[in-house]
Amino acid sequence: MDTLLHTISPFGLAEFGFIWRLLVAAVLGTLMGLERSIAGKHAGMRTYALVAMGSCLFCLISVLAGFELTSFAATNPLLIASSVVVGIGFIGSGLALTHGEKLGELTTASGVWVVAGVGMACGFGLFITAAVATILTIIIFSFFSRVERYLRITWGVDGQ
Repeated sequence: MDTLLHTISPFGLAEFGFIWRLLVAAVLGTLMGLERSIAGKHAGMRTYALVAMGSCLFCLISVLAGFELTSFAATNPLLIASSVVVGIGFIGSGLALTHGEKLGELTTASGVWVVAGVGMACGFGLFITAAVATILTIIIFSFFSRVERYLRITWGVDGQ
């Protein structure tokens, strides 16, 4: 069985710990965004959950890449990961500001940021972690949208 798990990912059983970290980050981000959703702010449950999960994913990838590439003296995977994060941040800010005077597309910008993390995870062979991040993102996009809408209607808060 241990051989089977190591063929799934070069990190084997450790990847299941990464999934737990992604879940915790998504739940904590959701809890923080709940207040923002109730307050009718643009960045709500989905945005906060995606940003928390995305940053967790980037941290996991950077740490693990450092272990995988330690034999190459001139390679610093942390710089690579940080460059991707900054680059995607610029794309996300462009998405968020393309609606004229009204700020919008924050969830889309967060989704683009997370999907960059999913791509990096796949690049380092973290396929199970990337799949779980993808599933969590889809749940955050679809289910949390309904939850936010319900909460706004229930508590009489103007929507986004």
